[in-house]
Amino acid sequence: MLSTQEATMGDTDTGPPLLQVENLHVRFETRSGHIDAVNGISYHLDRGESLGIVGESGSGKTVSVQAISRLLPTPPAIIEGRIFLDGRDILQMDGESLRLIRGNRIAVIFQDPMTSLNPVLKIRRQMTEAVRTHLGLRRRSASKLACDLLGRVGIPDPRRRLDDYPHQFSGGQRQRIGIAMALMCEPDILIADEPTTALDVTIQAQIMELVADLQDELRLAVLWITHDLGVAANLVQRVMVMYAGRIIETGPTRAIFGRPNHPYTLGLLRSLPRPGTYSRLASIRGQPPDLSDLGDGCHFEPRCDWARAECLQAFPDPTTLENRMVACYASDEVAAERTD
Repeated sequence: MLSTQEATMGDTDTGPPLLQVENLHVRFETRSGHIDAVNGISYHLDRGESLGIVGESGSGKTVSVQAISRLLPTPPAIIEGRIFLDGRDILQMDGESLRLIRGNRIAVIFQDPMTSLNPVLKIRRQMTEAVRTHLGLRRRSASKLACDLLGRVGIPDPRRRLDDYPHQFSGGQRQRIGIAMALMCEPDILIADEPTTALDVTIQAQIMELVADLQDELRLAVLWITHDLGVAANLVQRVMVMYAGRIIETGPTRAIFGRPNHPYTLGLLRSLPRPGTYSRLASIRGQPPDLSDLGDGCHFEPRCDWARAECLQAFPDPTTLENRMVACYASDEVAAERTD
């Protein structure tokens, strides 16, 4: 189990973390039993920092950040652990307190720009509703702020386009509108949940550059959720690799991608296409585990080329070296391998 050891790893003298997650568990009760989606993760996020959470589908990335903003319905979700925002436990907040932080201190850019906007409401209303609620701005002031932000994210003729409906914008423009909406209340934390997945490559690059520029300008703390390691390599300072609901490796992005210590991270990096080469892509054999029957051992063991007897007996305790962490019995051997 990953403990507060990882959560405090890499702390600086900048003061306490803006966000501190401690031993977070999320499970879902279903008719066929319970599903362990997140299994005891701990990490922190500092002001102005960018943290990437990577892993394949089903690894627990999105569920873990949905727990932060309390977007998971309970039931069927059961959330345990502690999530501190500036020292206050979000999991202990009542409905009114949660309403004050959602969209105000924590904002989300959703994955699909096609469905994240209400199709029957004009953009003006969708953008100004939150800022009028949280900041008490009058209609004219809220509209001016919305217009300014639309211009900042690259929507041409923003004053006129405030009165358009979502279907009158392209997919890339809708995602830019989603970013502008997320910034309306000047949040401390921006959660970007795979916001470029539904966009073409050129628009993806524009959206990533936009978020990075806004982070620098506004000193946002950004949690970037992605299955694309190329995205993480270009955008985040630290990366956290998840598998079967656990953090299996974390540390500075350059260190993790330059010399991974976990077989899963190594497999992900080897599966990336190499520019200028035409060799067959490598793949990780096997399938992700059944989250309803994880067992006591390492969840990656059936797919691992370094598996040994102890991997079947207990999940490895995390080991920390300087500012990075790995949970693997064979980490030294893996670190000696090349990523290509």
